[in-house]
Amino acid sequence: MRDRGSTVIIENKKVALIKRIKNGVTYYVFPGGGIEKGEAPEEAAKREAYEELGIDIDVSECIAEIDFNGKQFFFLGEIVGGTFGTGRGEEFSDKNKGIYIPMWVEIDDLPSIDVKPREVAQKIESLFK
Repeated sequence: MRDRGSTVIIENKKVALIKRIKNGVTYYVFPGGGIEKGEAPEEAAKREAYEELGIDIDVSECIAEIDFNGKQFFFLGEIVGGTFGTGRGEEFSDKNKGIYIPMWVEIDDLPSIDVKPREVAQKIESLFK
């Protein structure tokens, strides 16, 4: 179990997600990853956004904390630099981890795709109803 810092980036009624294809299963996750020793959850969210998406972000409020294999923190993020889709984290080169595809997904499409964790996707949906 490892605590995780993740980010929720919303622009133009779209949310940044990572499309994962692993062992023939397709699902979507919010950019994020394990918190390193001595690192705050907010710092982990920022680092992971850079590694996975190629962007620099500012984080604001934590919109969700979920207990699943450790505590997962989800922070609202705003892009302040970099180029979306240019991330070069280790997950992109390790084929044993499956396929990672950064993408923008319409908030209206969230109910029809498998987003993990579902609770965070539902929270975003409710903000835009």
